[in-house]
Amino acid sequence: MRRELHRKAYAWASAAAVLFVGVSWLIFKERAESFDSAVIGAVQGRETAALTSLAKAFSWIGSTVGVVTISIVIMLFLGLRLGHRKQLVMFIASVGGAALLNGILKSGFQRERPSLMRLIEETGYSFPSGHSMAAFALYGALAYLLWRHVDNRGGRIVLIGLCSLVILCIGLSRIYLGVHYPSDIIGGYLASGVWLGLCIEALHFWTTVRTSKARLG
Repeated sequence: MRRELHRKAYAWASAAAVLFVGVSWLIFKERAESFDSAVIGAVQGRETAALTSLAKAFSWIGSTVGVVTISIVIMLFLGLRLGHRKQLVMFIASVGGAALLNGILKSGFQRERPSLMRLIEETGYSFPSGHSMAAFALYGALAYLLWRHVDNRGGRIVLIGLCSLVILCIGLSRIYLGVHYPSDIIGGYLASGVWLGLCIEALHFWTTVRTSKARLG
C-alpha cells in the first residue's frame, strides 16, 4: 500500500506542476478574468451573516496562527505519541516549505488582490493563495501520514473526505471574503501539490535507503 501511495503521489505531483504552469500562463495573459469573475459572483452572491462568520473561521484555520497552532498539535502527536521521526520531519518540511515557496512565487508573480467586495482586509500579493498552499500542505501531509494507520476502506474514505473538505472550505472562504481570485486558490492548491509530492518522494527515498542499509548491515 505504501508503494502504491508513492506512485500516486509521483503522478499527481507531476500533473500538478504542468497544470500550475498552465494556470500561471492564463493569469499572465489575462485570460482567467472571465472564470474568476463568474466564480466570485456565484460565491459572493450567497452572502449572509452566518456564512460570513463561517468563512472567517475557516480563513483563521488557514492563517499563519491557525496553521502553526494545528501543526504543533500534529507534530506532538507524531513525535511523542507515535514516535515517527521521519514522518515528523516530512510534515515539517511540507508545511514550512510550502510557506517559503509561497513567498517566492508571490514575489515573482506580484499579482494584486481583488479590490471589490472585500469583507476583510489583507496585504501582500494575491497569487498563489498562501492560505490554500498552507491548507493543502498541512492536511494533505496529514492524510498521507495517517492513511496507513487506518485499516478499513471506510475509515480511509472518511479521512480523505474530511481533509479535502477542510482544504476546499479554506479556499472558498478566501474567495467569499474577497481577498483572492479563484485562480489564486487553484494555483495555491497546485503549487502545494507539487511540493507535497516532492516531500513524499523524499520520505520514500529516506525510508528505502535506511531499510536497505539495515538489511546490508
